Amino acid sequence: MNINIKEIALLAAEAADDKKAVDIEILDVRELTIIADYFVICSGNSETQVKAIANGIEESLSESDIEPQKVAGKQESRWILMDYADVIIHIFHKDEREFYELERLWADAEKILRNS
Repeated sequence: MNINIKEIALLAAEAADDKKAVDIEILDVRELTIIADYFVICSGNSETQVKAIANGIEESLSESDIEPQKVAGKQESRWILMDYADVIIHIFHKDEREFYELERLWADAEKILRNS
C-alpha cells in the first residue's frame, strides 16, 4: 500500500482515538528537526490504557504494512515511544505528559491535529 508520511501520522492518531486516548496532537516538526517529520502525541489514564493505545496503533499501521523501526517503553507503559522513521509517536501516561510537557518543547511546530 502506498501511503504518505502525513497519512501515517493521521492513521496513528485515529488508532489512538479508537483506544480512547486523550489530548491527541500531531505536530509538524519538519522545519524544526531532522529526526522526524511528524510527532503524534497522546495520553492514557493508566499503564494498561497506554499499552493498549500502543498495541492499537501498531496493529492499525501493520494492516497497511507499516512496521516500527523501534518501540521503547512498552514494559513500563509510562511513556511509549514508537519510531516509524519520519513519524515518531509518543504515548504518555497522563502524569508523565504533564511532567515532560513535550508540546512546550516543540511549541513552534505547526499543529496538524488537536483532539482533546
